[in-house]
Amino acid sequence: MHHLDDIDIAILKHLQKNGRAQRNKISKLVNLSVPSVSERMRKLEEKKLISGYHAVLNPQKFNFDIIAFIFVEVDNSSLYSSFVNKAILEPEVLECHSCTGDGSHILKITTRNTVTLEKLLSRIQSWEGVKKTRSNIVLSSFKETREIPIESNNVTIEY
Repeated sequence: MHHLDDIDIAILKHLQKNGRAQRNKISKLVNLSVPSVSERMRKLEEKKLISGYHAVLNPQKFNFDIIAFIFVEVDNSSLYSSFVNKAILEPEVLECHSCTGDGSHILKITTRNTVTLEKLLSRIQSWEGVKKTRSNIVLSSFKETREIPIESNNVTIEY
């Protein structure tokens, strides 16, 4: 087992806030050379601690005015992988989670308006094994992040 050191943690925290951060700026932040920072980032990526770098787009600027959470009840667990594969292929599905509670899965979706929401719901309800859906439309969002609160003592990597 290997614990991340404070420099790795500082790099990861900075990248969570700014995935486009230039390595020379990160190197100044952690007081290492650019090649050292690049090597550490490469290793963090190899260990799958960094899964990607993405631009976060504003859906409303692209006329996607509705965000909703759709709770889906799939008939039985033998159909879960089929359901997940359909969700992965659906462009308006942003996230798909297996869950406890109401339903077996939660989908976070974005769509243009109520007409396209109704069409999306119709498609989802036609997927094999979908027994029931329940939708909650988001009225406003106050926090949305992918940042996780990491510290050097709560990260363990197994080789």
